[in-house]
Amino acid sequence: MTDEPASAAGAVEAVDTVLAALADPTRRRLLELLAAQGQATATTLARHLPVSRQAVVKHLAVLDAAGLVTGGRVGREVRYTVRPAALDATARWMASLAADWDRRLAHIKHLAEAAEQETP
Repeated sequence: MTDEPASAAGAVEAVDTVLAALADPTRRRLLELLAAQGQATATTLARHLPVSRQAVVKHLAVLDAAGLVTGGRVGREVRYTVRPAALDATARWMASLAADWDRRLAHIKHLAEAAEQETP
């Protein structure tokens, strides 16, 4: 059990899921293609990749589970679109992490400069 509130633990889990989904270059490419096209079917996306339509569908399922894309049925087709909220949350987490490191490094710099001034 963790000391984190449930919402914080859920946010961390969501970031983990997004980062795991984006670890694969094919999924990153799919996200780029969808962002450029607005929406597309798995068949359309497969034309731009060196993998089968079935592989594209599996990659899209991972992206969907991470909250990065959503699929909506239009007739016999499933059209996928980007859902930016999960990516935005991940970017905010990364920015927060970077800010924490910046504060730590500024503190170390301050300590080093203070020690340097004290040295005769």
